[in-house]
Amino acid sequence: MKSLNIAVIGECMVELQKKQDGLKQSFGGDTLNTALYLSRLTKEHGIQTSYVTALGTDPFSTDMLEKWQAEGIDTSLVAQLDHKQPGLYYIETDETGERSFHYWRSDAAAKFMFDQQDTPALLDKLFSFDAVYLSGITLAILTENGRTQLFNFLDKFKAQGGQVFFDNNYRPKLWESQQEAISWYLKMLKYTDTALLTFDDEQELYGDESIEQCIARTSESGVKEIVIKRGAKDCLVVESQSAQYVAPNPVDNIVDTTAAGDSFSAGFLAKRLSGGNARDAAFAGHIVAGTVIQHPGAIIPVDATPDLSL
Repeated sequence: MKSLNIAVIGECMVELQKKQDGLKQSFGGDTLNTALYLSRLTKEHGIQTSYVTALGTDPFSTDMLEKWQAEGIDTSLVAQLDHKQPGLYYIETDETGERSFHYWRSDAAAKFMFDQQDTPALLDKLFSFDAVYLSGITLAILTENGRTQLFNFLDKFKAQGGQVFFDNNYRPKLWESQQEAISWYLKMLKYTDTALLTFDDEQELYGDESIEQCIARTSESGVKEIVIKRGAKDCLVVESQSAQYVAPNPVDNIVDTTAAGDSFSAGFLAKRLSGGNARDAAFAGHIVAGTVIQHPGAIIPVDATPDLSL
């Protein structure tokens, strides 16, 4: 198999979590989780994962870069902006185990990743990639100009044969209004080859009463391959006018569902980019997500990451 490269575009933040002995600091973000697991799964199989974001020049940013590089992620397209820092979120857990999240991200570096003088040069470099992956959170955190710059790139990238993967990941609080989100999501679908859609998010965004509504809207936008994620239930793979459910293996010991959807996407991408069909890729997604949810936190130990036999 010839070597491939994929650019994952998004935001990673500093994570603070309250523990009995104080605060634990780490990092997290939907697209970073996907990039990290994708790199683990494929770096020995001829697929290079690059992460595209913006950070600051602070110690947290430096630490992030070092950790990503240790995972085999290419960071050459990460901008480091003076006078900006990464966003931060704090996880609070109550007596019942219920978690609540508090965010500080409105002026984070990633918001301005496509608003720099060298943005045209950065986007030019992305034309050399085989595929790009981004999420609804990626769209939400960018400035309006940043989204426009990104979409201008995607238009040309898709025209030259590049593959575009989009995960819906809808977070209402990141948008000024539901209508604004719908407008940008529908624009995004026009550039999307494969849509990875969490059905709960589609229902919250569009008010879908059935999966059929979701499929019809996405197909009418020109998306050729649709994967509808339904939590622990079977996912639905729709392509070439055919639809089939793909069941996960049962998981008895669920510890933490953080990053379940992000790791599913990584497993799907790993198999699909390696030449597997959409059904096999969805099953690979189930395998990775099913492993991740048996461990605490978004990022599990390297030696616990499954081998997909790519």
